[in-house]
Amino acid sequence: MSGSYVLLQFGTDPFNSRYEDPEGRLAFSLSLASQSPNLVIRLARHTPWAQQLQAMGPDNAYYYFGPETSPGYIVYGNNRISLPMPHMSRQQREGSTSRYFTAQSGKHYKWRITPQRMECMDGRTCLAVWEALSSTEYDYDARVTLRPSALMLITEIMTTLILNRMYLALNWQ
Repeated sequence: MSGSYVLLQFGTDPFNSRYEDPEGRLAFSLSLASQSPNLVIRLARHTPWAQQLQAMGPDNAYYYFGPETSPGYIVYGNNRISLPMPHMSRQQREGSTSRYFTAQSGKHYKWRITPQRMECMDGRTCLAVWEALSSTEYDYDARVTLRPSALMLITEIMTTLILNRMYLALNWQ
């Protein structure tokens, strides 16, 4: 993708990793927010990176899991609206590896998913590509490449990317 932005993923754990730009600026981090009574993970978008690129949308997303790390819901920022995890990564056809989500704007997006690569699509336009790296040549574990238009919903793209990685790790259907 020409004119694109790149984030480097450090860590393979979908519940605990960080994303930096190639200059080393922290863009996003995942961390434990709570474990009692159920697991809560916080995705934080870091202000210096977001301001430099004029990224829009919420600064945080919270993943509230059900008992025994079952699918729960997601909340953006201080919003009171909770979005069920299955709705944020829904399958439209049985057997399909694609997952769909609806942005806060009401617009629908699709993730094409394989274990090593995911593509976020807006119709026929690819907004973001996540690629796991199998080589030990790099000090990071994956790369996210973003079109400039992805910055308008960057937190939603990263939230659903990470949710899809969690789905794969936990073998959710």
